[in-house]
Amino acid sequence: MRDLVKTLSYATLHFSVGFGVTYALTGELAVAAGVALVEPAINTVVFFLHEKAWARLPAAAFGKSLEKLGFRGSPQPV
Repeated sequence: MRDLVKTLSYATLHFSVGFGVTYALTGELAVAAGVALVEPAINTVVFFLHEKAWARLPAAAFGKSLEKLGFRGSPQPV
């Protein structure tokens, strides 16, 4: 449930930004409304799926994968 509420919060923010930026660039309410509805709607679904995918990845496994790629934890004091 928390993921859904977080997604809806993100969607509201994204719709507002999409509308504001498009309106500022075009000065057209219809174009701004169209862009603000289509792009964020698709992005919101992708965000929700992205959150679900990250939730399935254990933190320990993620850290080990990063280490295999050469990333290390915080620098150690000398």
